[in-house]
Amino acid sequence: MTKSSLKTKAVLGASAGLASLLVSTAALACACGCGVFDVGTSSMFPTGKGGTIFLEYDYLNQTRNWSGTSKAPADDNDDKNIRTHFVTAGLQYMFSRSWGVQVEVPYWDRHFTTTDEDTGDRVSFDHSAFGDIRLRGIYTGFSDDLSTGVTFGVKLPTGDYTYPNFDRDTSIGTGSTDLLLGAFHRGNITQDGKWGYFAQVETDTPIANHNYRPGFEADLAAGVQFNGISLGSLGKITPIAQAIYSHREHDKGASADPPNSGYDRLLLSPGLEYDIGRVMFYGDAEFPVYQDVKGDQLIAPVAFKLIVSYMF
Repeated sequence: MTKSSLKTKAVLGASAGLASLLVSTAALACACGCGVFDVGTSSMFPTGKGGTIFLEYDYLNQTRNWSGTSKAPADDNDDKNIRTHFVTAGLQYMFSRSWGVQVEVPYWDRHFTTTDEDTGDRVSFDHSAFGDIRLRGIYTGFSDDLSTGVTFGVKLPTGDYTYPNFDRDTSIGTGSTDLLLGAFHRGNITQDGKWGYFAQVETDTPIANHNYRPGFEADLAAGVQFNGISLGSLGKITPIAQAIYSHREHDKGASADPPNSGYDRLLLSPGLEYDIGRVMFYGDAEFPVYQDVKGDQLIAPVAFKLIVSYMF
């Protein structure tokens, strides 16, 4: 068992509608919180009956060993690099103003460099596979403007967790079935609606597993957006600023590495959304400003996200 402690969670999206809002804890996997919390502007909240399809790309390159709240010597961690390209296809459909469903199907390509336990040499492995599918229900019937809602669903153990050269905390799939619960809210800061705010929370609780139980995770995101940049017939640009906090508990099970798993983390993320007709584009970068890591884990200095979506 190497010292890396992967979390499986979906890495932050905007205009993919509520779909990108809901991509959170288990869509990506990485040492210290490989997947940053998915969130975007309030345009991602449902406004009525209809659907959204989206394609999301995330990139994470974990190269720094971290322990506690500071950088640690690379020699303290057998793992040296986890570099992952994440692609997620999703569909959300609101049957009415109150009820909807959402599905996400992720596919990951991962490069892993670690230390051979027998020879002490560095060895690298590359593996691509489908990840854990996430299914959710959506309820937004608390108010007429649909500004508040809850989500509920499951993460299925569809991802590959048997690849022999990856530890369970490095595998593309967790092999666990997880319960997903969340809530979201949006509102206006100014009366003209040009400045708005949004907030969301989601928890991921494993309820069944195969010798590896990922730690319970809770994620909270809050942000502001400016809706006043119109390009006329060329569409609209919306700048976003957000903060994301994640808490992850220790992994458990015979195949887990409890001393080197679990963390608390705060990210700051500037982003930009571009809307033109039914098509929306979103991109952001997520920077860790505080990390309290248990044991030794690999972290990334920044994560990147791009999303394109179409509403119908």
